[in-house]
Amino acid sequence: MSRTIVQGRLSHRLRSLYTSARIGTQVSLRHLLGRRTLPAWPLLFEYGTLFWRAQFNHALSLQHDMDACRAYFDSLYSVFDDYADVTVRPSAADEPRGHWYLPHTLHSDVTVLHFHGGGYAFHAAVSRHFARMLAHYLGAPVFAPDYRLTPEHAHPAQLDDGLAAYRHLLARGIPPQRIVLCGDSAGGHLALMTLAQLAAAGLPQPLLTMGISPWTDIGRRGASQFGNDAYDMVQGYMTLLFAAWLKGGQALDDAALSPMGQDYRGCSPIYLQAGGREILLDMIRDFAHSVAAQGGTVRLDVWPDMNHEFHSYGQHLPASRDALQRLREAIAWARGETSLPPAHACTECDTWRSPAQ
Repeated sequence: MSRTIVQGRLSHRLRSLYTSARIGTQVSLRHLLGRRTLPAWPLLFEYGTLFWRAQFNHALSLQHDMDACRAYFDSLYSVFDDYADVTVRPSAADEPRGHWYLPHTLHSDVTVLHFHGGGYAFHAAVSRHFARMLAHYLGAPVFAPDYRLTPEHAHPAQLDDGLAAYRHLLARGIPPQRIVLCGDSAGGHLALMTLAQLAAAGLPQPLLTMGISPWTDIGRRGASQFGNDAYDMVQGYMTLLFAAWLKGGQALDDAALSPMGQDYRGCSPIYLQAGGREILLDMIRDFAHSVAAQGGTVRLDVWPDMNHEFHSYGQHLPASRDALQRLREAIAWARGETSLPPAHACTECDTWRSPAQ
């Protein structure tokens, strides 16, 4: 069931409602006149892209007060499905802070350790809904830790929290071959950085790591980072702001804090998904080819005309349905439950092999 949540201080609610009405009217008129941003974009997708871009931009204008910044971003959002078949439980007192998302019907024996997106600075309500959606579609328990946020907590706080969450799952008795690392956007950055640090931390490799529109370079990389601003809900300037907050004034170079600068030789398989119109596209492509050049096991699928985290539309967008199904297939393959999923029409980089190969 689709529903809209309006909450928080009155000024935030009024501005968000006005923004939603203005953008909804503009997009509807453009579609009636045959002037879509892209021919492949349905009205709902174009509205969502422009609305969330406006919300992000205004929220960041309030960055002098991060509580207000985050509250504004959460003041209005819609969910298309409740996923009532997923129970949400806060972590116990002896666990890292976060939430468990427990589907009533299991399709896999893995546990997914999922790191939310939000540029390391937001843990938005829509991110919590995203984790619930993953549990529903993957049919597996999802643990989503509340890692520390920037700018209040700079690197290495997030990486430390990621490793602590991984250690916790191992301490619960979950074998590493049944743990899937996962993350979207900045959470994809954290999943990939955590993967790269496991060996140095003396920890075993997970079954699989899945990066959903992952941030793979905190510096400047590729024409899409600013060239796709017109098509994405996140903007190129945001990546540089979030990078500065991650560094927190420390003398750290971009490579040290980016998956692009890490060594993935000997790591377990990586599966990456991206949209062909997102600002992170070029850096995700570069990262996939870098892992392949290191001899790593990696596959990248790119859906044309989609942008950042298009998966959020669930069953209401064909590309989203397809991408979520591909995530489930990747887990089944990694567990040895199915043969190698065939390369997709969207597959751009692929070094996956069947066990026999």
